[in-house]
Amino acid sequence: MMSSSSDELLHNGAEPAVVIDHLHVVRGKHEALHDFSVRIARGTITALLGPSGCGKSTLMRSIVGTQIVASGTVTVLGRPAGSSGLRRRVGYMPQDPTIYNDLRIIDNVRYFAALYGADDQDVDEAIHGVGLDDHRTAFCGDLSGGQRTRASLACALVTRPELLVLDEPTVGLDPLLRVDLWETFHHLARSGITLLVSSHVMDEADHCDDLLLIRDGHLLAHTTPAKLREDTGCKSLEEAFLSVIRHTTTPAAG
Repeated sequence: MMSSSSDELLHNGAEPAVVIDHLHVVRGKHEALHDFSVRIARGTITALLGPSGCGKSTLMRSIVGTQIVASGTVTVLGRPAGSSGLRRRVGYMPQDPTIYNDLRIIDNVRYFAALYGADDQDVDEAIHGVGLDDHRTAFCGDLSGGQRTRASLACALVTRPELLVLDEPTVGLDPLLRVDLWETFHHLARSGITLLVSSHVMDEADHCDDLLLIRDGHLLAHTTPAKLREDTGCKSLEEAFLSVIRHTTTPAAG
């Protein structure tokens, strides 16, 4: 498997943010993740890349502790995934915005703050961090798609998490809004937050430090944008991903 930039950080003694060992997840009669093992260094932006249905969301639910696993272990910030001590330390934004349309932005964020013991200053900083200061009293049912995404992100940020898990946060957004959102992600990473971001849009990989290439529940590669291009000889990351698929033998799904 291709090596990644996070390997250097881990070899230098940094504690990984996430450690997954031999994870198997079955959903219905389908094995959604197959013997999945990976280590993700703190302070990185790691992309989970692959087509819809490849296991990205299942992996993210396993990391935040909301997914029943068949076997294997998931350790987050030194604790088993889903531990009560991780509730304030891990932020999660699923694909569908976690906001109530009949509440204002500030009320939504206050609600999540109350769930986790955050205060008004945390609320103000979360709203400011996603650039919604001028819309804080707007009802969420009246927001645009990009504003709804940012409001949902503020709810995830209100606990000042160490790890932020974002499930396809840019899906359905126009290119300009996607650029703005990635600028926000980079700002968060510079502040010390570790980010996991799933996407099926390969050009977003260039915004990330590390890449996890996933297909049919299998981890095909843990690499970087530069290393992926170097190893495949492809300039386009989409072409590089297709090259990895062509040269990787994937067992049939169970």
